[in-house]
Amino acid sequence: MMGEMLVGLYVFVLATIAGKEVITKVPPTLHTPLMSGANAISGIALVGALVVSSRVDWASDRLVVLLGFVAIVFATINVVGGFMVTDRMLEMFKKK
Repeated sequence: MMGEMLVGLYVFVLATIAGKEVITKVPPTLHTPLMSGANAISGIALVGALVVSSRVDWASDRLVVLLGFVAIVFATINVVGGFMVTDRMLEMFKKK
């Protein structure tokens, strides 16, 4: 269990560093369309967190359930925020 957690933490740290490097290279004009595309990825993360959290017993693995809940909350915030940004972007193209 602890070895799996360390591997997961290692992947998370590497993904964070790689993501920061990629995001800092994106020009401002492409940021909003890329944010819209990231909604799908956040939706997949949300479904994955729901599946993992639903299959774990609270009594035996409280840490996994807690991390799953945190993942669900953050992925939901990301999906909702992404849709709000997309809606705002699409409003700019409507005729007045």
